[in-house]
Amino acid sequence: MLAVMANSEHLNHDNVAARAGVSRRTVYRRFPDQSALRTGLWKLLSPGRGMPRSLEDLLEGMAEIFAGFDARGDEMTVAMASPEGRAMRNLLTPERVAAFRAAFADSAAGLPEPDRTWAIAAMQLMASGFAWREMRDQWGMDATAITTASRWAIKAMLADLKRRGNKPLADGAA
Repeated sequence: MLAVMANSEHLNHDNVAARAGVSRRTVYRRFPDQSALRTGLWKLLSPGRGMPRSLEDLLEGMAEIFAGFDARGDEMTVAMASPEGRAMRNLLTPERVAAFRAAFADSAAGLPEPDRTWAIAAMQLMASGFAWREMRDQWGMDATAITTASRWAIKAMLADLKRRGNKPLADGAA
């Protein structure tokens, strides 16, 4: 499936079957629809942790997540840079948003909307493949360094949220 995306081909059952050298029926048996195909590829690329179950789970799991991204660096880069990769990631947006809202619910509780969403989005970004890719490509960092920098950034934002109460983000740091 990844080879299909790497060659800018449409990620569909026919292209996956042709690339894998199997029948279209075989692909459909494993992935009954387009959504299942994209979700299956995401599961292949993602470290086994899934979405964070809590703030502690997120912070403790970052090293494993970023190490998994390092181990699959080329594949992750293709998945993040292609239109099909975007479609694959966007398929999981509702689950991702819900997981991160839950993980940061207590920390961002004092903020009104839309500030709460903005704060959670900024912290989620620091735990994402995009943060990993940019720190790796622009700064030459590995998973250990990326984990350290990302945890620090999230903890700095959490400390600010604790001090700020309901002061709007537009007012600057608390």
